[in-house]
Amino acid sequence: MFSSPAAAATSGLAVELTETLKLAVPIALTQLGQIAMMTTDLALIGRLGDEAVAAAALAHTVFFVSFTFGMGLVSAVAPLAAQAFGARNPRLVRRALRVGLWAALLISLPIMLFPLYGEQILLMLGQAPATAHLAQRYLFGLAWGVAPSLWFLAIRGFMGAVNRPEPGLWITLVAIPANAVLVYLLIHGALGLPRLELFGAGLATTMIDFGMFLAALWFAYRRRPFRKFHVLGRIWRIDWMLMRQLIVIGAPISVSFLLEYGLFAAAAILMGLIGTTALAAHQIALQVTAILFMVPFGIGMAATVRVGHAVGRSDVAAVKRAGFVATLLGIAFVSTMTLAVILARFAIARFFFGEAAESAGVAIELTATLLTVGATFFVADGIQTVAAGALRGMNDTRVPLLFAAISYWLIGFPTAYGLAFRTELGAVGVWIGLSCGTAVYAVLLVLRFRLLASSLEIAPIVRAS
Repeated sequence: MFSSPAAAATSGLAVELTETLKLAVPIALTQLGQIAMMTTDLALIGRLGDEAVAAAALAHTVFFVSFTFGMGLVSAVAPLAAQAFGARNPRLVRRALRVGLWAALLISLPIMLFPLYGEQILLMLGQAPATAHLAQRYLFGLAWGVAPSLWFLAIRGFMGAVNRPEPGLWITLVAIPANAVLVYLLIHGALGLPRLELFGAGLATTMIDFGMFLAALWFAYRRRPFRKFHVLGRIWRIDWMLMRQLIVIGAPISVSFLLEYGLFAAAAILMGLIGTTALAAHQIALQVTAILFMVPFGIGMAATVRVGHAVGRSDVAAVKRAGFVATLLGIAFVSTMTLAVILARFAIARFFFGEAAESAGVAIELTATLLTVGATFFVADGIQTVAAGALRGMNDTRVPLLFAAISYWLIGFPTAYGLAFRTELGAVGVWIGLSCGTAVYAVLLVLRFRLLASSLEIAPIVRAS
């Protein structure tokens, strides 16, 4: 029996959907677990009051603006390893992880300096001295977790590239309650521990980051199917040839991340200039955004792997299928969740303020408003991260960097600033600006993937080794 072309195409899409879901579900759940720990931190810090939440918002802004540069470099481990796996080159898979671990170590040292001088940076940006001082206490605890966090990301990229992302999820599921307990104990000084408040929250997160990295390293070294790659083989040697390839791919990702998160950092600064209530509402709305973002981000990581596998084995049709299926998954998820957030916006706002909700009526109202305004932003943000992930699987990171600069800083930020301070929209105007910039970026990335997939401009990075 012979199947028709239409039936074959349908079967191919079904297989692609199944394989993408096998990767995307554990990766997305791991991402949600990561954000759950951050959300738990924020919820526990919220019990200290509005000022503590505002300080945590500024601290996260300073920390992630620097951390994202390392995250971008380490993100290049996934396409490197995925293409090597698709080309059936296990030695290059190992080299990809090894060079990622070295890159994480080398970049973490300068990254740590940024949060350690967070108070001075915030004061230069015009933030209130008291809030900047509180933010610095939180940063003193967070700064030491940069290296283990990047190492964990590198190992996760390797695991996903070989089609086994589940251990990252298992480790994260254990870390969530451990983090909540440790953060609570160190914030409030329970069980005989000192009361460290914001510093304790940051220190607890760092300790959990170290534990997660060590657990991931054990899985990669000792457990099947990872141990056959001998990931610690010649770990002391820096593979400068592959390091150059990682930088060529990862540096544009880093700068794109910096442009994106820099926009959100600038938005937080604008909110701080508007007022403490606006900043607190913005941080909570942004935390909800981050929760929604994690699933399409996981789908985007799965798209990187699936596209990378297809590139490694020179299967052009599979490249197109992988990008198409991942994009549809992202759209379906964010559309559904956006509706749910709009319906539950007041309940979400009250949850974050906890016991302080009775005295935070204005902040709750503004938070609910920002969540409503952010509806279009949520969908556009989900689409852009999936499309960007698919393009990374094709090694296309430089043109998306240009798109990010145009969308976020030539369109998004001027719109946010103008609507916030040249009209009476205030905080709402900032979020309208974020939505406009992100929507333009999403459209450009989708068009870019369609162009490359149609013209077959694919340049695999996998080389004989």
